[in-house]
Amino acid sequence: MGTPDLQRLNGTARPIHKADVVVMLTNGRFTRDARPFSKDTGIHLVDRDLLARWAAGSWPLWDLLPKIPPPRRPAR
Repeated sequence: MGTPDLQRLNGTARPIHKADVVVMLTNGRFTRDARPFSKDTGIHLVDRDLLARWAAGSWPLWDLLPKIPPPRRPAR
């Protein structure tokens, strides 16, 4: 998965979908250029290795990725 995919996600995630946290997930790998772009834009990347750790069920995603806050409790 490369920078064009991240550019499309970056162009819609926050302005259109109002996302607080943006995560691009693939069961493959990210290109070398995708990693610095994701750092510059604050997009979190989940590749096949991290996906396998998450799918194993021992850790929630916010513990596997840096700087993702745990989910908020619903307002009552």
